[in-house]
Amino acid sequence: MSRRLAQGFRPDRPGVPVVVAIGANLGDRAATIDAAVEDLRALPLTDEVRVAPPISSVAVKLDGPDAAAPAYLNTVALLRTRLAPWRLLDALHAVEARHGRVRAERWGDRTLDLDIVAYGAVRSDAPDLTLPHPRAAERTFVLEPWLALDADAQLPGSGRVQELLARLQADA
Repeated sequence: MSRRLAQGFRPDRPGVPVVVAIGANLGDRAATIDAAVEDLRALPLTDEVRVAPPISSVAVKLDGPDAAAPAYLNTVALLRTRLAPWRLLDALHAVEARHGRVRAERWGDRTLDLDIVAYGAVRSDAPDLTLPHPRAAERTFVLEPWLALDADAQLPGSGRVQELLARLQADA
């Protein structure tokens, strides 16, 4: 782990707290999310997986919200892991693939989408993994379930999740 990645690691607790956004808008969304959560619980070096109740949201495409696309079912999982960020990302991509995810179109419809929103306080601007997630502060479908699990949640670099969500709801 590089010095930059070690920034968010806390040696006083095993593993790093991680926020994973989970979404699906194709197929049996609820069953896929349930199965994906079980896959998260089975990841090596990972425990304390907690999941918020899912919420429904309009699909967001490159051009913005798309009410004509199938609606998403979204939730957030909080977990602790000793997997390095890129190992976790690889594991999440493998879970997506097991559930039929095809990466044919950026921001396209999908059977399953798993995004690392935050990996402790780690920051990364690598092309394949930006941490924290660059659009998490703009997404009620991430912030709302996250807040349901952790009333004191903080998005590194952006502030309290409760305040971020309140701003989005006031602007809606």
